[in-house]
Amino acid sequence: MLAKNKSRILILIVSVLLLNAAAFAQAPIGLNRKTPLYQNPVFNFDFPDPTVIRSSDGYFYAYATQTVVNGSWVNIQVARSADLENWVRLGDALPVKPAWANQTQNFWAPHVSQIGNTYYMYYSADPNPRNGLCLAVATATNPAGPFTDKGTPLKCGSGFVNIDPMTYDDPNTGKHLLYWGSGFEPIKVQELAADRINFAANSQPTNLIFPINSPDPNMYRDLVEGAWVTYRNGYYYMFFSGDDCCTTAHYAIMVARSTSATGPFEVLPENNGVIVKSNDKWLGPGHNSVIRDDKSTDWMVYHAYHPGDRPRGRVMIINRLIYGSDGWVRAESNAPTKETRVAPFINRRSQ
Repeated sequence: MLAKNKSRILILIVSVLLLNAAAFAQAPIGLNRKTPLYQNPVFNFDFPDPTVIRSSDGYFYAYATQTVVNGSWVNIQVARSADLENWVRLGDALPVKPAWANQTQNFWAPHVSQIGNTYYMYYSADPNPRNGLCLAVATATNPAGPFTDKGTPLKCGSGFVNIDPMTYDDPNTGKHLLYWGSGFEPIKVQELAADRINFAANSQPTNLIFPINSPDPNMYRDLVEGAWVTYRNGYYYMFFSGDDCCTTAHYAIMVARSTSATGPFEVLPENNGVIVKSNDKWLGPGHNSVIRDDKSTDWMVYHAYHPGDRPRGRVMIINRLIYGSDGWVRAESNAPTKETRVAPFINRRSQ
């Protein structure tokens, strides 16, 4: 009798386990408590023009345009995360202004790359004469900084043409490239020298994406800026934004592609190239970077306003990118998401 009871108990346990396994297999992935989830915004503070990199220390670092924290200016913001979901502010990556811009307060849209043990930060700043923004380069040995400017601007010009730099090492040619541009001029690219803090000798900028002046409210290219380039599946994809980030917040993210890092680029033929635009939950999304998780999924990191809380500033949003069979990349949703979604997969979640 005892043996029979034990056998029945064992059968019952196995049956329960099988039922639980079946239910688990059928449950939506979002209900799997072992699956990390996220909800936008991932950083609910003013953090415009975010660039995200993964440092050799395993952490993700995000850099952003200046803001005021606790009543004081932070020239270049920096935050750190182990998982792309939970961020901690670290302070000012550029605590000492360069001598050529130490009387002004415009430090915009940084881009950081790590080469060996050196971190290179490209950004734009208003020089002391206030005669047009300049591209600049600073270096550090720690991803959180402090970064030290090289001492002179990389390139200056009228208005705000020279903003939004993004450096990129072409995997096919080995060339170091710098993309930048706004101010109602085209997005440009130019080769950098081997030292990465100067342009290559005899190099000239090449125009890539041109603005389009149009009364169509679904066209966002009166001004183009915020270039970010990534390579996948044989294409160079350039993400860019336009056209008014902050006044009317008529702003969106678009994409173009090319088989060469220096163009020519073809803009996505549908929706005027737009892959992310405003909705009832988020206003003026734009100026993105792209980061890859440990399952080779690409994630777009960008900013947007809360429609009912614009004084908070532009907060940080993430969304998954999807590469289609037609050779184009699109966002998981054509507007910023707010509902809970499956998070990026990161092996080192416990840092």
